[in-house]
Amino acid sequence: MIKDYWQNYIDGNWVDGGAGRISVVNPGTGEKLSEHALANAADVDRAVQAAKRVHLSGVLSDLRPVERGRMVTAIGRYLLEHIDDIAPVLTLEQGKPLWESRIEIEGAARYFEYYGNQAETVEGRSIPLGAGYFDFTTYEPFGVSAQIIPWNYPVEMTARSLSAALATGNATVIKTPEMTPLTNAWFAHAAEAVGLPSGAVNIICGLGAEAGAALSAHPDVNQIVFTGSVATGVAIASAAAKNVVPCVLELGGKSAAIVHDDADLDAFENDVRWGIYFNAGQVCSAMSRVIVNENIHDELVDRVANIAKGLKVGPGIDLPEFGANMGAIVSEAQRDRAADMVSDAVSEGAEVVTGGRKMNAPGAFLEPTVLRNVTPDMTIANEEVFGPVLSVLKFSTDEEAIEIANGTPYGLVGGVFTKDINRATKAAQKIRAGQVFVNEWYAGGVETPFGGYGKSGYGREKGREALWNYVQTKNVAIKLSG
Repeated sequence: MIKDYWQNYIDGNWVDGGAGRISVVNPGTGEKLSEHALANAADVDRAVQAAKRVHLSGVLSDLRPVERGRMVTAIGRYLLEHIDDIAPVLTLEQGKPLWESRIEIEGAARYFEYYGNQAETVEGRSIPLGAGYFDFTTYEPFGVSAQIIPWNYPVEMTARSLSAALATGNATVIKTPEMTPLTNAWFAHAAEAVGLPSGAVNIICGLGAEAGAALSAHPDVNQIVFTGSVATGVAIASAAAKNVVPCVLELGGKSAAIVHDDADLDAFENDVRWGIYFNAGQVCSAMSRVIVNENIHDELVDRVANIAKGLKVGPGIDLPEFGANMGAIVSEAQRDRAADMVSDAVSEGAEVVTGGRKMNAPGAFLEPTVLRNVTPDMTIANEEVFGPVLSVLKFSTDEEAIEIANGTPYGLVGGVFTKDINRATKAAQKIRAGQVFVNEWYAGGVETPFGGYGKSGYGREKGREALWNYVQTKNVAIKLSG
């Protein structure tokens, strides 16, 4: 099922990497899974030049949008047709349960469906300038879209940017995450299957310090999409700024759910399951903080602890069925970082209600964790763990809850749980985040815009808003004779 060696895909060809090879480890066992070609700066340049050639040829941008859209939607169908092949590879390289991998692939296909259908809706407008003039706007693709993909959702996050870029007529260079590069191969297969020209989709695996840096600073890249850490995002934006290249940056968060004393706690238990333990908490918009009214604090802590204790944890390939289970963290280093943050929180005064320890088993496993007595000044309340660790904080007034929620440098998503629509609406207005969930964490979908405030980045993914990241506005003003 897993090849011993996987290559990069440049200009329609499968090729080795100038930087050699990198080992891909199965986080569910800690054992080597495969090897992947590792790109260097020269490989990056070849990929960018291939994409530039496609852009300049007009082979994508000159198409009638509906024709381009049909190819985009066909990529989504290809993924669904091959889900039984892709899902096990995704689970083995990333660690998530097999059923979660299938959900990710289905989500990826949905992006291609949505943006394929949106392709022919990107329309300009006419602007009245009075007699003697005809003025109108058009939208043109930037050209070469560089997309640097995170390791937590390598299929879905690639789909999110690739679908919008292709729908608007851009050619692409995708740098896969070095820890989870294998499943991106199916995008190359899909591009060929649906008839995209060679060079429209290029996929390379490389280290951030070499391939990532070369891609973000390349003078022939016209637009960059990045999802990842703040530090890397700053480096990418700095490199892009030297070439005056626009970026879309999604840099994570420390998102909070405010739970009032009139909230439906039975329903909230399900939100906790999805909010912090899905993908072992390795989600940029995870519910990593719960800010709960003091009147129901103890009851809520007991409830969320029972959720954590009830999860079966093990290798994702052994968890094919939807249910109360959780897979591995992507690597032992990432697992150790999360465990160390829990230990540091305890030293600062937090209390472990359940979990918090590395599991005595092969692989990168951390027990599902709940912390109480967390205060807003603690590191665990301000820095992203990116693991299955829930911090519970207490509030007494609505104003205090908002203040705590807005007390970090991040602002990706937030949530409020209450039966009072006035309270919910006021909270949604005051929470400093790009998306606010009311009474259901992860409400929304591909159709709804997503992006952050503050150090969570800028630009928007998802929804029609994302399309404007991939096009430039041109104005044409015509002086009429006579």
